[in-house]
Amino acid sequence: MDATQLMKGILEGCVLAIIEKEETYGYQILSALEQGGFDSLSEGTLYPVLTRLDKNGYISCRRAKSPLGPIRKYYSITEEGRSYLQEFKETYKQITRQANHILFEHTQNNGKD
Repeated sequence: MDATQLMKGILEGCVLAIIEKEETYGYQILSALEQGGFDSLSEGTLYPVLTRLDKNGYISCRRAKSPLGPIRKYYSITEEGRSYLQEFKETYKQITRQANHILFEHTQNNGKD
């Protein structure tokens, strides 16, 4: 199964949740995602998500020199982004609960009848 579309929506919420904790930059976001189990992600997957979140007004971006030298883009969440993240979490819980019921619990119950 191609999980790309499913991953795309979930990834936006996860990225926002990481940025909500503190202002951060791309490599740190990628590292946090990898630590959370998204170990096959690349910068080519992350940066379009960041661009979409920025265009939608959910995050803001500033450029600043890093302690190691090169200029980095630092991301922080906006108030609109916080609201969107809260809505995302509620919708994710509801959809996950419904899908789990159909995919797992409903199948188990049918086998017992």
